[in-house]
Amino acid sequence: MTASPQHYPPGGSLLLRCAGRPVARYVIRPDHLDRALAPRPYLHPVTTLTGTPVTELAPDDHPHHLGAGVAVPDVAGRNFWGGRTFVRDQGPTELDNHGAQHHRGFKLRDPDGFVEDIDWTADGEVLLRERRTVAAVELTGTAWALDFTFSLTNATGGELSLGSPATNGRPGAAYGGFFWRAPKADAPRVFTPEAEGEEAAHAARADWLALAGDGWTLVFAGATARTRRDPWFVRAAAYPGVGSSLAARDRVPIAPRDTLVRRVVTVVADGTLDRSEAATLVRRAVTA
Repeated sequence: MTASPQHYPPGGSLLLRCAGRPVARYVIRPDHLDRALAPRPYLHPVTTLTGTPVTELAPDDHPHHLGAGVAVPDVAGRNFWGGRTFVRDQGPTELDNHGAQHHRGFKLRDPDGFVEDIDWTADGEVLLRERRTVAAVELTGTAWALDFTFSLTNATGGELSLGSPATNGRPGAAYGGFFWRAPKADAPRVFTPEAEGEEAAHAARADWLALAGDGWTLVFAGATARTRRDPWFVRAAAYPGVGSSLAARDRVPIAPRDTLVRRVVTVVADGTLDRSEAATLVRRAVTA
């Protein structure tokens, strides 16, 4: 990728291309979103190489699910996920505590990817500064990979921590971090190198996790040793979504000026992959 001017493309979004074909739209300035949805840059639609959509935006069941991106439900008590906040001994609660992610500028931008700076703000204060690196990588004639790295730096003068509904008392709800909302249809197949099904894969640590729908397969892989230690958050029956959990059991502290880094590579394939095919594409994607 090469340097590019610091300006917004028309409409506040850009197209990501792979093998000369558009495969994703990245919305930079989601000014149309209500504050309760925790406005943030996101990828939607993301498609296979033949054009099949594999993300969903603001579905009725979870209007704060915004395609693919990064969202955290508890950043020092502020909600950067959207929707209700899970309060210990009280449950999901409507609170006026939503933050927003604000695009600051591109360091690099090319048709196949970009490097972006983002501020995470709440109550007029910048809590986190993010460096986000996104690239589209061609794998085969029927598959490509979205390489997504985010680095979160504590911008406050004191220690800050990240949490989830699970760390606030809701077992099994350790969502927060990289998250991908897939199209709602029949419940997709979920599998990892060793597990089969939503129940077995949810909250498990695995090098990769696949979600296979009607005519498409997504294979999510932690691309660093630290990322692979985060368990997967998986939903298939209620709605199709996959995330890598930052705060699965305990809150994650970030000291002043310290940085948390995660890298998730997602294979986007036409058709239904089996385990062997998924593993082969993941190996190629992570080392590309």
